[in-house]
Amino acid sequence: MDFINLKKPKNELNLAVGRLLIAEPFLSDPNFARSVILLCEHGEEGTIGFILNRSTELTLGDLLPDLNTPGLSIYQGGPVQMDTLHMLHRMPVELGGNEISRGVYWGGSYEALQDIVVSGTMDAATLRLFVGYSGWSPGQLEKEMEEGSWIIADLQPQLLFETSPKDVWKEAIKTLGSEYAYLANMPLSPQLN
Repeated sequence: MDFINLKKPKNELNLAVGRLLIAEPFLSDPNFARSVILLCEHGEEGTIGFILNRSTELTLGDLLPDLNTPGLSIYQGGPVQMDTLHMLHRMPVELGGNEISRGVYWGGSYEALQDIVVSGTMDAATLRLFVGYSGWSPGQLEKEMEEGSWIIADLQPQLLFETSPKDVWKEAIKTLGSEYAYLANMPLSPQLN
């Protein structure tokens, strides 16, 4: 069976901190299939980001029982260093961290997080926690871009904090505009069509 090679519109955005990587519909790497990754570091030493749409069964209480924060869900940020914990949030005054996109911060104090939870002022729509991260050595991500594995998009904070993980990939595709809309309905495998 022959397949038609659909030409995608040219994406004019560059790789940068605060941008999203949206996996192409047929990206077969099981670590990144249908993933949306927020880039938090990109430079001469490589790139670090977090997969926004890979939930786990874990809670923060499972990982750090001493913090007494059992109800906070954990997401899988990527396949690298699965023994590390990271946070993305909208609470710089309370938690600290580095701004990576307007109003979105990476890192912060876990002790301060516990204080917020204990005080009852925690809003789940302001925080995402991740085990592991997605990482690329210098030039590796640029090569994947040339191969057509990713589409770059600007971060819409609601994708990170308010969208169900199962909907993040399709919603991210929709932010690209009507010329990309057909991608959101592509099957996981062209053979299934």
